[in-house]
Amino acid sequence: MNNAKPGGALGFLRKENIVAKPGFNRWLVPPASIAIHLCIGSVYAWSVFNPALSREIGIVGAAADDWSLSSIVWIFSVAIVFLGLAAAFAGKWLEEVGPRMVGVVAAFLWGGGFIIGSIGISLHQLWLIYLGYGVLGGCGLGLGYVSPVSTLLRWFPDRRGMATGMAIMGFGGGAMIAAPVKDWLLSIHARAPEYLGTEGAVKVITEGGRRFAETAAGKVEVIVASANQAAAYGGEAGIYVVGTGDTGASATFMTLGIVYFCVMIVASFMYRVPPENWKPEGWEPKEQTNRMVTREHVHIDQALKTPQFWQMWLMLCFNVTAGIGVIGVAKTMMTEIYGTTMPGIVTAAFASTYVLMISVFNMCGRFFWASTSDYIGRKMTYHCFFVLGTLLYLSIPFFASAGAESPNVIYLVGFYVATMIIFSMYGGGFATIPAYLADMFGTMHVGGIHGRLLTAWSAAGVLGPLAITSLRDMSVGKAIEDLTGRIDPAAFAEKFGAPIDQLDQLVAAKTVTVAKLMEIAPEGTIDPTPSLYNTTMYCMAGLLVIAFFANLFLRPVNERHHYREMAAQPAE
Repeated sequence: MNNAKPGGALGFLRKENIVAKPGFNRWLVPPASIAIHLCIGSVYAWSVFNPALSREIGIVGAAADDWSLSSIVWIFSVAIVFLGLAAAFAGKWLEEVGPRMVGVVAAFLWGGGFIIGSIGISLHQLWLIYLGYGVLGGCGLGLGYVSPVSTLLRWFPDRRGMATGMAIMGFGGGAMIAAPVKDWLLSIHARAPEYLGTEGAVKVITEGGRRFAETAAGKVEVIVASANQAAAYGGEAGIYVVGTGDTGASATFMTLGIVYFCVMIVASFMYRVPPENWKPEGWEPKEQTNRMVTREHVHIDQALKTPQFWQMWLMLCFNVTAGIGVIGVAKTMMTEIYGTTMPGIVTAAFASTYVLMISVFNMCGRFFWASTSDYIGRKMTYHCFFVLGTLLYLSIPFFASAGAESPNVIYLVGFYVATMIIFSMYGGGFATIPAYLADMFGTMHVGGIHGRLLTAWSAAGVLGPLAITSLRDMSVGKAIEDLTGRIDPAAFAEKFGAPIDQLDQLVAAKTVTVAKLMEIAPEGTIDPTPSLYNTTMYCMAGLLVIAFFANLFLRPVNERHHYREMAAQPAE
């Protein structure tokens, strides 16, 4: 007798071979999806890597050859772009092969992406990080993200919102675990650069915007580090040699890649799918009175021909755009807005905790808002996101500017609370959209339709970071220009070893920054750093207004798109 399972050598991974037996407890499935989402959700803690990667060569500060913040943020963007693309193209494949096969492939891509990224960091080859973490890791994100959604919707037809909230909750909470773990791994693998001495004891010259020092071994490029910069490595203010030391980023990437791969493989083998036409014992579908919830089904290819799909695409895209750019630079933003005005409170540890709390509210918001939508409806839930979100984004510039002019903890608290509520709704939008799709298009192909809708996430992964980095760079340039105009040229030349007319070179080499200009600015000069993100927040609020109207005008899908009517049409 041939006991081989259908599907060839990898048949044990396919959907038809993981059908649950009678009496199977459906509550055993959510832990698998949460475990996978906790692994891939660490992408939301990407900003923890920003400081290390932006000074991989200089270590205590950014050297001329270090990667810029904007180029590092785009790694996160590429990962999100490929998340959406992989989810879109794998939608039909997921329906065919099932969640276990997709989860296993996701483990290889996500874990392997970290390992390739580690090699890129050690070789200082940015393109390898883009390829590993961005492209391959991003594909792993997309496959891992969609693998449990349609499965849990079928296991929990009585609580669609709660089911998708569970499926996606782990993704929002991934950074809650990853942020402190990444900080810890970076700290244990970090190594301080070579210290030459205090600024006054070492002769430093400026050539082409770079700083150099004469040593017994010859002229070497150096960084003049402040006490705060050196303290992170247990050092003191002074001169450090560029290219020595280690931020620990490469070893951290390698460790995470191995751990994530192992966890995701184990979780993938916990997946089971319900038998055909299965429903919870004792549960019968209620007569549906909500016009926005259909009992019909729409084919995956037909869904793209409906205006409802594109309205929901726009809603998701703008809701994500408004939050994803901020997530990518969260740690940096907190430090820049309040680090100078409240240095005793907003330390590096405080900024890391801020990233952690973003993850907590992102995760809790996914379960809270998705479950709430079971009672108030998906449309009303999205109205809450857009109306409340617009008001909160408009409040952030006020809290930032007021805190700069009058350092008071109340403004920090206001900023903190506003952003936490925003991120709860950001996560809630992701968790509620699959149930919204099931209400609108039925459950027959909801996994595939959800995958295609996630291309909105890809678009937002470009729009969000592009907006926040571009507008921030414009604000930084204007701030440097304004500050330089107020500073005495002699003081400038003494501080940077070059005249003001070499400003462009000095800025390009990262020798001149807003923080260093503030050290020699006239007394009473207001630090412009806290207001660098104001314009961005106004733009994000505007996007949510547009999304509000897209949701307001959303109507049930026309009957001509229903699957049974399509089946009745004669073949062409």
